[in-house]
Amino acid sequence: MKNIHGLLLVGCSAIALAGCGPSDIASPGSGGNVTINNPTPAPTPTPTPTGGALVTPAGGCPTIADPQGLTDGGTISGPTGTWRVCTLPSLLRVSSTLPKVAGVLYELNGRVNVGCDGGFAAPTTGAPYTSTTQGCTTPLTADTNVTLTIAAGAILYGKTGQSWLAVNRGNKIQAAGSATQPIVFTSRDNVQGLNDDNSQGQWGGVVLLGRGVVTGPCAAGSVGASTCERDTEGAADLARYGGADNAYNAGRMSYVQIRYSGFVLGSNSELQSLTLEGVGTGTTIDHFQSHNSSDDGTEIFGGAVNVKYYIAAGADDDSLDVDNGAQANVQYALLLQRPAKGDALFEIDSNNNEADTPRTKLAVANFTALQPQTSPDNEGSGDLAASLFRGNSDTTLINGIIFSPNNECVRLNGSGTTPATLSAKSVVLSCNAAKFLGSGSYTPAQVGTIFGTGANNNNDAFTSTLSSLFINGANETGVTATDPKATSSFFDTTTWIGAVRNATDTWYAGWTCNSAAANLGATNTSCTTLPTT
Repeated sequence: MKNIHGLLLVGCSAIALAGCGPSDIASPGSGGNVTINNPTPAPTPTPTPTGGALVTPAGGCPTIADPQGLTDGGTISGPTGTWRVCTLPSLLRVSSTLPKVAGVLYELNGRVNVGCDGGFAAPTTGAPYTSTTQGCTTPLTADTNVTLTIAAGAILYGKTGQSWLAVNRGNKIQAAGSATQPIVFTSRDNVQGLNDDNSQGQWGGVVLLGRGVVTGPCAAGSVGASTCERDTEGAADLARYGGADNAYNAGRMSYVQIRYSGFVLGSNSELQSLTLEGVGTGTTIDHFQSHNSSDDGTEIFGGAVNVKYYIAAGADDDSLDVDNGAQANVQYALLLQRPAKGDALFEIDSNNNEADTPRTKLAVANFTALQPQTSPDNEGSGDLAASLFRGNSDTTLINGIIFSPNNECVRLNGSGTTPATLSAKSVVLSCNAAKFLGSGSYTPAQVGTIFGTGANNNNDAFTSTLSSLFINGANETGVTATDPKATSSFFDTTTWIGAVRNATDTWYAGWTCNSAAANLGATNTSCTTLPTT
């Protein structure tokens, strides 16, 4: 996998494209490079810094509003030069801004909390809430309302595998990068130039905790949708989410990369690059890239989430995982798995709580989902097909492409009083000969009938003409699209299928990083190095 040129050739031939260009445990992280037992390849060239100039460290750390301030951690060096390390406190008690400063990196040394957890509903004077967030011991009579603002172009990294950012209930993040100055969350090994295209699981990730409705299994003391709260998987100390507010606003994440995340925090559980827990429609998520998460690209637990311009490249488990009663809409999605890695492109379910309401509901419009191999099922979770829909869930796929020529494309598992449902409109599949898998009360033939090739502009025997890995070709352009806005007002009206309409449609370029699994544009840096401008 280190031989990038060779991998590109293998990846292209394996998926027969026209050209190459732009709640389950996964393989555990180690706080350093994860070993992949592949044949010894030629060494990867040392990355060249953007602009060709080495970074020099800032003279000191900037001042932030939080009275604890940033701790000057000295310097750290790598192939891009030497940087000043500014370590965040474990608890941000007041709203603070991390500016972009030349030669500065922001370090997460363990769990970093944005504010104290305000509970199921905002605490009041008459009913104070005692937060269990690390460092929060005083009963709250109102939300702490801490906002962490991160400037465009800022870079944050996890110092250890146990490093992660928790934005607690009653607080917000405002991480608004730009098309030319993305915000990057990454690992210490990435800073030091130790990573290659198989590195993963080197720190925790980013977790947004909200007051949206979640389903079980509920935490102790909460039963059913009206009072259900859940604990973040693997957190040694409580990081609780859930409530009754599906319009909850956890802030904004735009033009953001999260790299090499997914470290195991506890027994049989680990974080994704971005974990959305009880987040509501007031939250803005757009232009987000997950790179080489050792678990899912993103997992959505409950709440009501709207996402546009989403890229999951190289996830070791599922590219998109939605469960626990989430009501989610996603438009313009590139799901790009590494050869011989990853599990399902989609895994949608109810976390085995099949009588709970609301049912998990997902609509995805204008997506291109590529799986070059038979799903290796790294987690032992039994997804098997390129996409798995099960357990008290209802999924709508619109204007989509699933390219998985060595695997079945769709698996439906029927269980519970009302089994999982699937509705497909203008969706094309390139699969193995079997095409469909059924389990529980569904047979493969029933799944094929539910997909409905020949109806609603669907085709389960599609010949791909994608170019540069994911750009629509003549056959994709020839498919009649369905207006997604008929499903949700959040969606844009589109007249094409797939995430990338043609070669002039470059929404993915400039703010992303490149790897052997996904070349996202000549203006990008490699994911194995850092942007320096």
